[in-house]
Amino acid sequence: MSRTASEAEATARHGPVEIRHLVPVLGAVLLLYFVVPVAVLVVTYSPMALADLTAGYVVDAAVTSLVAALVSTALAFAFGLPLAYWLSRSDHVLATVALGVVVLPLVLPPVVSGMLLLTVIGPGGLGGLTDLRLTRSLVGVVAAQTFVAAPFFVVTVKAAFDGVDSHFEEAARSLGRSWPETMRSVTVPLAKPGIVAGLVLTFARAMGEFGATMMLAYYPRTLPVQIWASFIANGLDAALPVAVVLLSVAIGTLLVVHAMRATPWR
Repeated sequence: MSRTASEAEATARHGPVEIRHLVPVLGAVLLLYFVVPVAVLVVTYSPMALADLTAGYVVDAAVTSLVAALVSTALAFAFGLPLAYWLSRSDHVLATVALGVVVLPLVLPPVVSGMLLLTVIGPGGLGGLTDLRLTRSLVGVVAAQTFVAAPFFVVTVKAAFDGVDSHFEEAARSLGRSWPETMRSVTVPLAKPGIVAGLVLTFARAMGEFGATMMLAYYPRTLPVQIWASFIANGLDAALPVAVVLLSVAIGTLLVVHAMRATPWR
């Protein structure tokens, strides 16, 4: 009887310790799975890819991606900031429905998003009713990127506004501040880290958008579309220079978010 009690006590004492030691090992396996491919690309292929970074097709794709991503991010900010504030401050059932609509592009496969956009602004939709070329153009690239990337801004900024105590706004209003003045001097400054994080994440997502952009506007080619086209035409070596540019943008995005202490997942 005493030995059974002793074994139970030993199991209770050492069992959780063994499990605790196993947790970081399992986490390290997944972490290595994330790190190793990036390290292999940087160490093994970057020297070869750097020689072609100034190639015309790389520069053109980089410029297209940069311009379109900046415009998409600006649109997300202009229309997403008021939407995020309303979603944060409203408890109406419409706000819940609207939040579901905002999140929908995040869970849709990007190719499906591109198909949905084609039904609206493709040749059979608005594209057939206007002289403005909406597909296979920079406008189409911006439309695809905005649809896929803007929800990142809205969701992130909504979380930032959720963290701003509404009593601060009420105090400012009681002192005679108008609503725009309260937003400018109280709400936005307090939510600034989340807003910055939303902008950076939206820009990065727009730069990396592939599926919807390929469906809606194969030309002009963005960096992800150019990676695909180069890989199909000439194999991995031809796609590597473009991949290095896109990887640099991704790493730079993380550094900017960290440097501005605007990390949204903390």
